[in-house]
Amino acid sequence: MDKKGLTFTAIFLAESANYGEGIGNVATLKKISRNRGEQYTYISRQAIRYNIVEQLGENKANVKAEGSGDKKVVQFSAETTIKDYLELDFFGYMKTVKGDNSKNRSAIVRLSNAVSLETFKGDLEFLTNKGLVDRIDRNEKVFPNIAQAEIHKSYYKYTVTIDLDKIGIDELDGIEIENEEKARRVNKLLDTISLLYRDIRGRREDLKPLFIIGGVYDIKNPFFENVVDVRNNKILVEKLTSGIYDFIENDTAIGIVKEQFENDTELETELAKRNIKVLNVSEFFKQLKNKIGEYYTK
Repeated sequence: MDKKGLTFTAIFLAESANYGEGIGNVATLKKISRNRGEQYTYISRQAIRYNIVEQLGENKANVKAEGSGDKKVVQFSAETTIKDYLELDFFGYMKTVKGDNSKNRSAIVRLSNAVSLETFKGDLEFLTNKGLVDRIDRNEKVFPNIAQAEIHKSYYKYTVTIDLDKIGIDELDGIEIENEEKARRVNKLLDTISLLYRDIRGRREDLKPLFIIGGVYDIKNPFFENVVDVRNNKILVEKLTSGIYDFIENDTAIGIVKEQFENDTELETELAKRNIKVLNVSEFFKQLKNKIGEYYTK
């Protein structure tokens, strides 16, 4: 089987979707700093992985605590394999048995953090439980509990890269599944990502793509990770087109939600010059799934 990689970079719109440790009574968002100290919130790849596994609709692998005392580590059970569990196939594993060497399989589906494309400005939400306190007997001296939470609504960008020729193969356990099942698994993953969401603090945030670019390639590079950007609700067209190599043009497609970005017409015009199709998002995933089917039936 030819060595092929699938990669795409997607943009979605979300609000306050991944909190960190917190400081006192202030819930803090996960953030990174860039350039002159500008802060960008992010949703960790571990959080995205969690949501994908939860929404795949497949059996989750059994786990167990290995070790002794307070040094126990939760990991996948030794008897679990990629034959039965997609999450092991996609995201790898470490399995150890007391007295034996550990087994480690690297991730085949690699996720980046989803980093905001707009800077965090320090917005805070003021929170109390006054609604509950008002139910207390007025003779009791009870005061509302006060808390604050950082909030940030922004476009976020992340990249997925898949080693298609390694899906369904585990040399450590001597397993290789049928090509038909390999295709089903990758397509199930694409279906999940196309409608991905995240539940957090009483909200359900929609993580499905508003813009997406990618394809299936001979080189397993995340080609679009550093060339997709948004400024003032516009896709940076020149940055994007200048980062697309000639030899990947014919294998590349774009999906976009019309009228979400102010310059979608400009984007379509410029990409037409490179013979790159601009589709709606559902058509993008349909085309990608067709390519997956072709790859695994060769």
